[in-house]
Amino acid sequence: MPRNAERTAAPEKVSEAGSARKEEPYRQSVGQVAAALETDTEQGLSAEEAARRLSRFGRNELTEEKPPSRWRRFLSQFKDVLVLLLIAAALISGLLWLVEPDTQLPYEAIAILAIVFLNAAIGYLQEARASEAVTALRQMTAVQSTVLRGGEQREIAIAELVPGDVLLLEEGDAVSADARLIETASLRAIEAALTGESQPVAKDTEPLARAAALGDRSNMVFSGTSVARGRGRAIVTATGMRTEMGRIAGLLKVTRDQRTPLQRELDRVGRLLGAAVVAIATVIIAMILLIEEIDGLTALFDVLIFGVAIAVAAVPEGLPAIITAVLAVGVQRMAVRNAVIRHLSAVETLGSADVIASDKTGTLTRNEMTVRRVVTASGAVEFEGTGYAPQGAMHRPGGEAVEAALKEEVLLALAAGARANNARIEEVEGRWTVKGDPTEGALVVAACKAGLGKEVADRFERVHELPFSSERKLMSTIHEDGDAGPFRLFTKGAPEVLLSRSTQELVGSEPRPLTEERRSQIQTANEELAGQALRTLATGYRSLPSGQLGGADGRSAERDLIFLGLIGIMDPPREEARRAVARARSAGIRPVMVTGDHPRTAAVIARELGITEDERAVTGTELETMSDEDLDRVVAETSVFARVDPEHKLRIVEAFGRAGLTVAMTGDGVNDAPALKASDIGIAMGITGTDVSKEASDMVLADDNFATIVAAVEEGRTIFANIRKFMRYLLSSNIGEVMTMFFGVLLAEAIGLRAAGSGGIVLPLLATQILWINLVTDGAPALALGGDPADPDAMRRPPRPRDEGVVTPRMWIGIAFVGAIMAAGTILVLDASLPGGFIDGSGTLAYGRTMAFTTLMLFQLFNVFNARSDEQSAFVGLFANRWLWAAVGLSLALHAAVIYAPFLQAAFSTVAIGIGDWALCAAAASSVLWLREIEKFFTRRLAGRHRRRADDGMADAY
Repeated sequence: MPRNAERTAAPEKVSEAGSARKEEPYRQSVGQVAAALETDTEQGLSAEEAARRLSRFGRNELTEEKPPSRWRRFLSQFKDVLVLLLIAAALISGLLWLVEPDTQLPYEAIAILAIVFLNAAIGYLQEARASEAVTALRQMTAVQSTVLRGGEQREIAIAELVPGDVLLLEEGDAVSADARLIETASLRAIEAALTGESQPVAKDTEPLARAAALGDRSNMVFSGTSVARGRGRAIVTATGMRTEMGRIAGLLKVTRDQRTPLQRELDRVGRLLGAAVVAIATVIIAMILLIEEIDGLTALFDVLIFGVAIAVAAVPEGLPAIITAVLAVGVQRMAVRNAVIRHLSAVETLGSADVIASDKTGTLTRNEMTVRRVVTASGAVEFEGTGYAPQGAMHRPGGEAVEAALKEEVLLALAAGARANNARIEEVEGRWTVKGDPTEGALVVAACKAGLGKEVADRFERVHELPFSSERKLMSTIHEDGDAGPFRLFTKGAPEVLLSRSTQELVGSEPRPLTEERRSQIQTANEELAGQALRTLATGYRSLPSGQLGGADGRSAERDLIFLGLIGIMDPPREEARRAVARARSAGIRPVMVTGDHPRTAAVIARELGITEDERAVTGTELETMSDEDLDRVVAETSVFARVDPEHKLRIVEAFGRAGLTVAMTGDGVNDAPALKASDIGIAMGITGTDVSKEASDMVLADDNFATIVAAVEEGRTIFANIRKFMRYLLSSNIGEVMTMFFGVLLAEAIGLRAAGSGGIVLPLLATQILWINLVTDGAPALALGGDPADPDAMRRPPRPRDEGVVTPRMWIGIAFVGAIMAAGTILVLDASLPGGFIDGSGTLAYGRTMAFTTLMLFQLFNVFNARSDEQSAFVGLFANRWLWAAVGLSLALHAAVIYAPFLQAAFSTVAIGIGDWALCAAAASSVLWLREIEKFFTRRLAGRHRRRADDGMADAY
């Protein structure tokens, strides 16, 4: 017997284990499985029983590694080697005070420990917030299953499935539990993930006589597989870790946090920055040891604490948590705009999308068939309004009123279409929908727009129907005429077929013989409608004597018809899609239509939306004959692909990839999954999409709307731009701190710092002061920058190159420039506050350090406004981000407390300063704003000159 032949759990009775192994369900009949699981195949479980089983058997989930406890997460904040060195040095400093009780209380060591623990608490809260946001993201993208509960069809989260549930399966559904099939209709399942079988497996309901391997259990479906085609019903036999997927879940058991490309790049930047800062700190420590006279272990440890503090302050350890929080919160904002992001990495990729390859139906169009034009013997009329709402005027193509004869013809043509019809429209929660065939629904809506109401239905009571068949290409209904009697047959169908069966045409209110000339004119009109991407139908009628009613069939009744007119129907483009296409183009993004629809229809819709200027469309048949080299040339020039299969979609995605373009591809079917996975951003349809396509995607459109894709791209660009903003801010501020300390030590003699000291180590700023600046300016302001509003020009710039890093060489130049300004300004203020040096002052060392401390902090608060753009003035949208102003206010308040609160003065070695001192510090610190504004002004001038030259070059080329 195969080793796994007795694995699937089917309870002989519902027990605590959730299954009994006396006999496997695939070897039992449907009745035996239903009895063993105490379920009703027609009604399913009751809600109460399902709740009891959920409580007993647990949620339908694979067991994951237990998340770390809160205290472990808090301790993880101290895993950085530099932080541990800082804590160790501070503790040793405290121990030395205990050994040498005559020395001063180690306020600095106490303050350092307090700041480190406060920093850890902030980091813990940021990570907790990011974790909560990611959890909410997972819940937003949770897959649903359809089950019978109490005889009613219900959508439930897959985690709520229990043994005994009756599962309803449709094409494209993901199977979320092991289940025994009880009904199938051409059902085939994709089981490659479990068995390795590459082809869809046919399924049935017959029990197997002997033990069988997983791949041979034709009456079972398994968790982790999907439905390729057909439909079926099944009884859930195992959930969670008791499923076959659960039994081999050793590799799936641990769900690791996904690290996005951006986070990996930041790790690399952090390592490089950390190495550089450690080297600089080592140099500073060496300089101090060489220049200063170190007396005793306490002084030596003060130097070590200072060096480690510099390294800790310069490396933004909280950056990964801030990045995750900003990404996750941005994802939640996208969800509000109907774009549900399944993977955080998609947010980054969206900002660099070069191509959006979109389906037509429902994405670029409304997926709501609408009658656009009706052509009869006396002319044509057009209808306003789109969708299924029965509102919209009827008028001649030029906008003129419809004359009486034409109106009578149109009314009867639409009445025939609305009577030979099985659809109905209804308003649900303010939205009009169709129950039945969308094309038939469009005819009902048009009849309502024309003013045909309930009186038509009352007059013509249906007594018989001749259903549509592909052979006849017609559908007819027979009605008892309450006014003229006795019976009337209404017919709609293919124009060429209905025209061939007509002998007369309605002109005004009178039928007239249908001449060959008129037949030719009707055929020409039909071709013109088709050329406008309209699907055409014709309607006709005839009177039936009561004697012919009993034997009425398609051949005998659908003849000698009176031709009423042609009706042009289309799925109209979304108005918002037209605007979205224009926005995409202005953003340097190329929209491409990839559809299974007719080439002419696709080309007309694409031209109407602005996707293409011509009517060229490449078909799937043409694609099949092309080599990869030919296809590469075609995708560079063609924006419409029609009559394509999922395999063609995959080739199109690969061709764009070979061209170095970042492509977003939409899909909704089972077979679209490979193309969605191969694309840089796979986008599934939330309404019409299958579970398989959603699982393969990076983003799900809740409204199936192209405009939502463009909105998500804008949001993605905004999020990435905000990440760059706080990266620019954090790195420039921290480099400013390091440069201040480095040159402060190097120039200690020249600026009067050495002379101001009373022996021992004389430093421009103390370790506690550096750590405090890092604490109050790196946290709230950086987070506030992450929530900066969207740049109005975000969608007027080309996509970010896919290989461009988050910190560009140009950004590094700006970061170094700002850091140098901060260091120079802080050292000059320190010099001006102390006797001697380049600028003679009269203050004490504590006063000079307090002035430098305040100046450096204000430098960073001015810099936060600079960091909002590398080109745009800081005064553009200055008050747009109220959270940023709140963060700046909070930082100022905390700094004031350190300067004026007596117990904090002792801890941070500060003294109170006056209003004039604040003004001097603010004036010096504002220099970073003004100097950066001058640099941005010349940058904008230079960029504008380059753009004008490029435009002139293009004009000369033409």
